[in-house]
Amino acid sequence: MKAFLKNYRQSPRKVRLVADVVRGKEVGKALDILKFVNKRAALPVEKLIRSAVANAKNTGVSGTLVVKSIAVDKGIVQKRFMPRARGAAARINKRSSHITIELGTK
Repeated sequence: MKAFLKNYRQSPRKVRLVADVVRGKEVGKALDILKFVNKRAALPVEKLIRSAVANAKNTGVSGTLVVKSIAVDKGIVQKRFMPRARGAAARINKRSSHITIELGTK
């Protein structure tokens, strides 16, 4: 009962704030919490949990599902440049995240 989201265009540091809220919770409770979390990453994490639940139903797992583990890893970094004074350039890193979620039974 795993689900993955690759190259989500938000920095891992910001996504981990949302992931820490739902780690270890029951799936129904985690989805309720995510409705009220005021962060941009809440919607993709909610969709990912729903995807993992659908994967669990397809494999025939029964019982109460729990967010066993949720990991937010570093994805690709797009490097952009912004012009600065006297012909110099400053680098801007546009970071992305890989989110992995695993559900287990209680």
